[in-house]
Amino acid sequence: MNKNPNHIKDVQPIRDKQQLEDMKWALKRHCSERDYILFILGCETGLRVGDLLKLKRNQILNLKTKREKILRAKEGKTKKIRDIYIGKCFNEVFEYAYTLESQWLFPSRKGDKAISPTQAYRQLNKAADFAGVDNVGNHTLRKTFGYWFYKATKDIAMLQEILNHSTPDITLRYIGITKEETNNTLKTFSVFD
Repeated sequence: MNKNPNHIKDVQPIRDKQQLEDMKWALKRHCSERDYILFILGCETGLRVGDLLKLKRNQILNLKTKREKILRAKEGKTKKIRDIYIGKCFNEVFEYAYTLESQWLFPSRKGDKAISPTQAYRQLNKAADFAGVDNVGNHTLRKTFGYWFYKATKDIAMLQEILNHSTPDITLRYIGITKEETNNTLKTFSVFD
Protein backbone atom coordinates (compact mmCIF):
# COMPACT_ATOMS: atom_id res chain seq x y z
CA MET A 1 0.00 0.00 0.00
CA ASN A 2 1.32 3.43 -0.92
CA LYS A 3 1.85 5.54 2.21
CA ASN A 4 2.38 8.81 0.33
CA PRO A 5 -0.70 11.09 0.62
CA ASN A 6 0.26 12.85 -2.61
CA HIS A 7 -0.16 9.79 -4.84
CA ILE A 8 -3.74 10.42 -5.93
CA LYS A 9 -3.42 8.14 -8.98
CA ASP A 10 -2.92 5.07 -6.78
CA VAL A 11 -5.94 5.88 -4.62
CA GLN A 12 -9.12 4.04 -5.54
CA PRO A 13 -12.79 4.27 -4.63
CA ILE A 14 -14.14 1.56 -2.37
CA ARG A 15 -16.24 -0.49 -4.80
CA ASP A 16 -17.43 -3.20 -2.43
CA LYS A 17 -20.24 -2.64 0.11
CA GLN A 18 -18.66 -5.07 2.58
CA GLN A 19 -15.38 -3.16 2.43
CA LEU A 20 -17.29 0.05 3.16
CA GLU A 21 -18.78 -1.61 6.25
CA ASP A 22 -15.35 -2.97 7.23
CA MET A 23 -13.88 0.55 6.99
CA LYS A 24 -16.66 1.96 9.17
CA TRP A 25 -16.05 -0.78 11.75
CA ALA A 26 -12.27 -0.27 11.72
CA LEU A 27 -12.59 3.51 12.05
CA LYS A 28 -14.88 3.18 15.06
CA ARG A 29 -12.87 0.39 16.68
CA HIS A 30 -9.27 1.39 15.97
CA CYS A 31 -9.41 5.13 15.34
CA SER A 32 -12.04 7.55 16.70
CA GLU A 33 -15.55 8.83 16.24
CA ARG A 34 -14.01 11.90 14.57
CA ASP A 35 -12.33 9.75 11.92
CA TYR A 36 -15.48 7.67 11.42
CA ILE A 37 -17.59 10.81 10.86
CA LEU A 38 -14.97 12.20 8.46
CA PHE A 39 -15.24 8.99 6.42
CA ILE A 40 -19.06 8.99 6.46
CA LEU A 41 -19.38 12.67 5.56
CA GLY A 42 -16.74 12.42 2.84
CA CYS A 43 -18.36 9.39 1.22
CA GLU A 44 -21.84 10.94 1.43
CA THR A 45 -20.93 14.42 0.11
CA GLY A 46 -18.02 14.02 -2.29
CA LEU A 47 -16.25 16.98 -0.68
CA ARG A 48 -12.46 16.94 -0.71
CA VAL A 49 -10.88 16.09 2.65
CA GLY A 50 -9.29 19.55 2.76
CA ASP A 51 -12.77 21.10 2.50
CA LEU A 52 -14.22 18.75 5.11
CA LEU A 53 -11.47 19.72 7.55
CA LYS A 54 -12.48 23.40 7.26
CA LEU A 55 -16.02 22.68 8.47
CA LYS A 56 -17.05 24.12 11.81
CA ARG A 57 -19.18 22.41 14.43
CA ASN A 58 -21.90 25.09 14.18
CA GLN A 59 -22.37 24.46 10.46
CA ILE A 60 -23.89 21.14 11.49
CA LEU A 61 -25.60 22.22 14.72
CA ASN A 62 -27.37 25.09 12.93
CA LEU A 63 -29.00 22.62 10.53
CA LYS A 64 -31.08 21.05 13.34
CA THR A 65 -33.89 23.59 12.98
CA LYS A 66 -33.98 23.52 9.18
CA ARG A 67 -36.32 21.22 7.28
CA GLU A 68 -33.81 20.44 4.56
CA LYS A 69 -30.47 19.24 5.85
CA ILE A 70 -28.38 21.24 3.38
CA LEU A 71 -24.75 21.79 4.31
CA ARG A 72 -23.18 24.84 2.69
CA ALA A 73 -19.44 24.48 2.07
CA LYS A 74 -16.89 26.50 0.15
CA GLU A 75 -14.62 24.39 -1.99
CA GLY A 76 -11.02 25.41 -1.54
CA LYS A 77 -9.84 24.37 -4.98
CA THR A 78 -12.63 25.98 -7.01
CA LYS A 79 -13.71 28.67 -4.50
CA LYS A 80 -17.31 27.71 -5.33
CA ILE A 81 -20.03 27.46 -2.71
CA ARG A 82 -21.75 24.08 -2.74
CA ASP A 83 -25.04 23.22 -1.09
CA ILE A 84 -25.02 19.55 -0.22
CA TYR A 85 -27.91 17.47 1.09
CA ILE A 86 -26.72 15.44 4.11
CA GLY A 87 -30.03 14.02 5.32
CA LYS A 88 -28.85 10.41 5.00
CA CYS A 89 -26.02 10.91 7.50
CA PHE A 90 -27.32 13.98 9.37
CA ASN A 91 -28.32 12.28 12.63
CA GLU A 92 -24.93 10.61 13.11
CA VAL A 93 -23.03 13.78 12.20
CA PHE A 94 -25.26 15.96 14.41
CA GLU A 95 -24.92 13.67 17.44
CA TYR A 96 -21.15 13.71 17.02
CA ALA A 97 -21.00 17.52 16.54
CA TYR A 98 -23.16 18.05 19.62
CA THR A 99 -20.53 16.35 21.81
CA LEU A 100 -17.65 18.53 20.61
CA GLU A 101 -16.14 21.34 22.64
CA SER A 102 -14.02 22.63 19.76
CA GLN A 103 -15.31 25.01 17.08
CA TRP A 104 -13.94 22.59 14.47
CA LEU A 105 -15.93 19.60 13.26
CA PHE A 106 -12.73 17.55 13.03
CA PRO A 107 -10.60 18.93 15.86
CA SER A 108 -6.96 18.18 16.46
CA ARG A 109 -5.83 17.10 19.90
CA LYS A 110 -3.03 19.67 19.53
CA GLY A 111 -4.50 23.11 20.07
CA ASP A 112 -7.64 24.74 18.74
CA LYS A 113 -7.41 23.74 15.10
CA ALA A 114 -8.66 21.04 12.78
CA ILE A 115 -6.64 17.93 12.05
CA SER A 116 -4.31 18.15 9.09
CA PRO A 117 -4.86 16.33 5.80
CA THR A 118 -1.79 14.23 6.68
CA GLN A 119 -3.41 13.14 9.97
CA ALA A 120 -6.65 12.30 8.15
CA TYR A 121 -4.60 10.21 5.70
CA ARG A 122 -2.86 8.37 8.55
CA GLN A 123 -6.14 7.52 10.25
CA LEU A 124 -7.81 6.36 7.03
CA ASN A 125 -4.85 4.12 6.26
CA LYS A 126 -4.74 2.75 9.80
CA ALA A 127 -8.40 1.72 9.43
CA ALA A 128 -7.77 0.39 5.91
CA ASP A 129 -4.99 -1.86 7.24
CA PHE A 130 -7.38 -3.33 9.83
CA ALA A 131 -10.19 -3.62 7.27
CA GLY A 132 -8.02 -5.17 4.55
CA VAL A 133 -8.79 -2.39 2.05
CA ASP A 134 -6.04 -1.41 -0.40
CA ASN A 135 -5.22 1.85 -2.17
CA VAL A 136 -6.81 4.18 0.39
CA GLY A 137 -6.02 7.88 0.66
CA ASN A 138 -7.78 11.16 1.25
CA HIS A 139 -9.29 11.09 -2.26
CA THR A 140 -10.81 7.66 -1.55
CA LEU A 141 -13.81 9.34 0.10
CA ARG A 142 -14.55 11.61 -2.86
CA LYS A 143 -13.89 8.84 -5.37
CA THR A 144 -16.14 6.46 -3.41
CA PHE A 145 -18.93 9.04 -3.49
CA GLY A 146 -18.47 9.43 -7.25
CA TYR A 147 -18.31 5.71 -7.92
CA TRP A 148 -21.52 4.88 -6.03
CA PHE A 149 -23.34 7.98 -7.37
CA TYR A 150 -22.53 6.88 -10.91
CA LYS A 151 -23.50 3.24 -10.21
CA ALA A 152 -26.87 4.41 -8.85
CA THR A 153 -27.69 7.06 -11.46
CA LYS A 154 -25.49 6.42 -14.53
CA ASP A 155 -25.63 10.22 -14.87
CA ILE A 156 -22.03 11.11 -15.75
CA ALA A 157 -22.98 14.69 -16.70
CA MET A 158 -24.42 15.43 -13.27
CA LEU A 159 -21.48 13.75 -11.52
CA GLN A 160 -19.07 15.73 -13.68
CA GLU A 161 -20.85 18.90 -12.53
CA ILE A 162 -20.81 17.84 -8.85
CA LEU A 163 -17.10 17.00 -8.95
CA ASN A 164 -16.41 20.06 -11.11
CA HIS A 165 -14.48 18.15 -13.77
CA SER A 166 -13.99 19.54 -17.27
CA THR A 167 -14.89 16.37 -19.20
CA PRO A 168 -16.83 13.13 -18.67
CA ASP A 169 -13.64 11.15 -19.42
CA ILE A 170 -11.86 12.79 -16.49
CA THR A 171 -14.79 11.93 -14.22
CA LEU A 172 -14.91 8.29 -15.36
CA ARG A 173 -11.16 7.90 -14.87
CA TYR A 174 -11.35 9.62 -11.47
CA ILE A 175 -13.97 7.20 -10.13
CA GLY A 176 -12.23 4.20 -11.64
CA ILE A 177 -14.75 3.26 -14.32
CA THR A 178 -12.52 1.56 -16.86
CA LYS A 179 -13.08 0.60 -20.47
CA GLU A 180 -13.11 -3.04 -19.32
CA GLU A 181 -15.99 -2.33 -16.93
CA THR A 182 -17.85 -0.45 -19.67
CA ASN A 183 -17.30 -3.33 -22.10
CA ASN A 184 -18.54 -5.86 -19.51
CA THR A 185 -21.74 -3.86 -19.16
CA LEU A 186 -22.15 -3.74 -22.94
CA LYS A 187 -21.78 -7.54 -23.12
CA THR A 188 -25.04 -7.95 -21.18
CA PHE A 189 -26.90 -5.05 -22.79
CA SER A 190 -29.24 -5.35 -25.74
CA VAL A 191 -31.94 -3.03 -26.99
CA PHE A 192 -34.06 -6.06 -27.84
CA ASP A 193 -33.88 -8.01 -24.56
